[in-house]
Amino acid sequence: MVEQLDELYREVILDHFKNSSHHGALPGAQVNADGTNPLCGDEVAFHLKLDGDRIGQVRFEGKGCAISQATSSMLAQQLEGKTLPQARALIEALKGVMQGQDPDPDVDLGDLEALSGVRKFPVRVKCAALSWNVVESGLKEHVQQKHV
Repeated sequence: MVEQLDELYREVILDHFKNSSHHGALPGAQVNADGTNPLCGDEVAFHLKLDGDRIGQVRFEGKGCAISQATSSMLAQQLEGKTLPQARALIEALKGVMQGQDPDPDVDLGDLEALSGVRKFPVRVKCAALSWNVVESGLKEHVQQKHV
């Protein structure tokens, strides 16, 4: 059973890596943030269009390993339609999953649940974490600029 679940998760990750519907630029985005993982050369930039306190559209651009790019695709998909507090809760839940914690049952991880196996490979956790660290940084900067 565990092997079947691992295989399903691998398929989800590969599908997002090869067929992301959220890859590309997003002109007029209010949140733009980018980052790199210097250990393996992954690069990602996130663009978010906001509709009040809700994330309307998300796109990402980047290059790197399958884990970093698939995570970016999955995160972009999950963020659309979320409020900013829900986005922060999602990011916190992902951090917990990578640390071996059970996900918060109130937070829908969607396809991001497929990343739970990545924690078995500590070097790959940084590849997965790049996207949500970039989004978290971009959202913090956006909130700070809004309150200046």
